[in-house]
Amino acid sequence: MELVAQQIVNGLTIGSLYALIAVGYTVVYGIIQLINFAHGEIFMIGAFGALSTSLILFPGQTALWTLPLILIGAIAASVAVAVIMERIAYRPLRNAPRLAPLITAIGISVFLQELVRVGYNDPTLFISQANPFDFPSAKQKVVFPQVDGISGESFDVGGIILQRPAIFTIVCLVLSAVGLWYYINRTRSGRAMQAVSQDPDTARLMGINVDRIIVTAFAIGAALAAVAGVAYGLQTTNINFKMGFIYGLKAFTAAVLGGIGNIQGAVVGGLVLGVLESMAIQYMPGGSPWKDIWAFSILILVLVFRPQGIMGAKVVDRA
Repeated sequence: MELVAQQIVNGLTIGSLYALIAVGYTVVYGIIQLINFAHGEIFMIGAFGALSTSLILFPGQTALWTLPLILIGAIAASVAVAVIMERIAYRPLRNAPRLAPLITAIGISVFLQELVRVGYNDPTLFISQANPFDFPSAKQKVVFPQVDGISGESFDVGGIILQRPAIFTIVCLVLSAVGLWYYINRTRSGRAMQAVSQDPDTARLMGINVDRIIVTAFAIGAALAAVAGVAYGLQTTNINFKMGFIYGLKAFTAAVLGGIGNIQGAVVGGLVLGVLESMAIQYMPGGSPWKDIWAFSILILVLVFRPQGIMGAKVVDRA
């Protein structure tokens, strides 16, 4: 029984990462019906933004007080890239055939991966023609800065091992989900977002700035992905330029599992996918090497037998 409980805890931990990223997919889809396959790279950019903030402002520091500033750096990097991406790549294609933005998203994904891989510690990116902050090369795994109180020894609660970064990840998901629910249902901008998700043309006639709402949706999704990037770095202690690809696909799977366009569904889908993946590692043939196979098998089964997902698409919540 302890083993089952341990796997559930492990699943909720990884599922919280999937959920944080999946919400970004579903927020954008709820507004403009776009599957942003470059969203996984926004998650990766957030992790490298956090690393850069730590290297520039707090080299060698591991104090807990650095964590809020590292999070701000991660969010700033992810939101900046997401907003630029929406303005340059997606807005001109808003009325184009559905295939055009999909192909564009794949192109942006590869572009961002290669930009980080080749350019992260390129000295020509700095005015001094040198690397004054000693950024590491992103062509291999990069050690992520650890934070006192978040990193470190785990807890043993009744035989179940609780990792400190795992607790941080789950707390981030809970706070983010509650904050997003409040924003969408209790604020003026949130209600405007719901209006745009239901009928953008009528919302525009009512005086709502649709372009601003769409940018806001991209920014919210990017901020949550950045938090996930920091949580991932604290959990695994390293990051790499390819990390966004597989996590982006699994987050998309979570969004579909919960009901694409449904924010609560994205959270539930992420947690369910994490637990199922964790159980499959322990009890299904193949073990850990097969975990991705089982995860994407779930995606296929959901698309075939319940394409609307676990919770379906609630129009009023799709923002």
